[in-house]
Amino acid sequence: MRRNNYESGVIINATLDDTQIETIVAKIKELIAANGGDLKHTDLWGRKRLAYMIQKHKVGYYAFFRFEAPSEFILKLERMYKLEENILRFLTLKLDKYALGELEKQSANQAVKAEVIPEIPIIAEVDVKENEK
Repeated sequence: MRRNNYESGVIINATLDDTQIETIVAKIKELIAANGGDLKHTDLWGRKRLAYMIQKHKVGYYAFFRFEAPSEFILKLERMYKLEENILRFLTLKLDKYALGELEKQSANQAVKAEVIPEIPIIAEVDVKENEK
């Protein structure tokens, strides 16, 4: 059984409550774990305006999942996406070694940007009224 790296993006109906959206996201994570997948990264973008209307919706909730799983699992995952009526669109991509290398570079760059910049000491304030006397 061959295991590959995948990235799956879904657009969820944004008119749902936050708890309902979290339930759908948890359901996807659970399905990945239950079928021998290893979830590497979850990226929740939140509610965004769509470029064009999808099923009469102007706003969607974007969620991306990066995982490693057997190749047969993708059929089950996409079947669940099709049966879930609150998922407006989905796309699952197989990541090759070049895409994985770029993702590692991006995560390394973000880690460098996240380093704390040392605070600049504040110069002691001088009371202007005392100097004028």
